[in-house]
Amino acid sequence: MTTDQRPLGQWFKSSKSGPNCDNCVEVQFLDGGVVQTRDSKNPGGAVHTWRPGEWDAFIAGAKSGEFDRPSASTI
Repeated sequence: MTTDQRPLGQWFKSSKSGPNCDNCVEVQFLDGGVVQTRDSKNPGGAVHTWRPGEWDAFIAGAKSGEFDRPSASTI
């Protein structure tokens, strides 16, 4: 399902999470391009809200490898 097909205001996990994974981030899209994230283990806990430009910048950085963990040799 593409993001254009997702209903607004519905939490979901990445398809990369796997069926038995409880260590995931959940995302929901809201009106106006706002995106929210939360910890799937604590759905009643903190929610981080991203404005459209912030989310786009984060996703671009993630896709380019900017947020990859450093290798053990560089720590």
